[in-house]
Amino acid sequence: MNRICWLPLVAVIGIGAFGGLTATPASAGFRQLQALAGDWEGSDEHGIPAKTNFKLMVSETVVMETLAAAGMHEMVTLYSLDGDGIALVHYCPTNNQPRMRALPSLGAAKELVFIFRDAGNLLSATDGHEHKLVIEFLDHDHITERWTWRSGAKDTETAFHLARIKSR
Repeated sequence: MNRICWLPLVAVIGIGAFGGLTATPASAGFRQLQALAGDWEGSDEHGIPAKTNFKLMVSETVVMETLAAAGMHEMVTLYSLDGDGIALVHYCPTNNQPRMRALPSLGAAKELVFIFRDAGNLLSATDGHEHKLVIEFLDHDHITERWTWRSGAKDTETAFHLARIKSR
């Protein structure tokens, strides 16, 4: 192969390595999740205190969130890129593991909407489980998480309004 044939290949590899050709709505949305790394606190719509932590894992290919609200057991949610979307696996105190997926739109997302696909350890779709999550990006230091719990045919939403804890 002569040098002229290598030039386009080198150009494509070089651009891809710096994100020029690989930027997608999913990767942009995932970068927004990565930017949440750190500790957050706030409350739900009833004023019940809540804390969460976002941690980058596995060479920054996974974002792990640990959410705890007063009176509730701790929950862990893992987020990762999944083709043209972002996958979520939620480890719930009810011992089921809902799997959801978001398909971000072009540009900086104002919100990511994760829709239920299926779940591990869920005997019936009518059994109680987290069914939807909407993360609203209000600004760099404020988010709202809207979790939808489905039991039978009834949906109940809980919103957590969270602010980044600034290091002192």
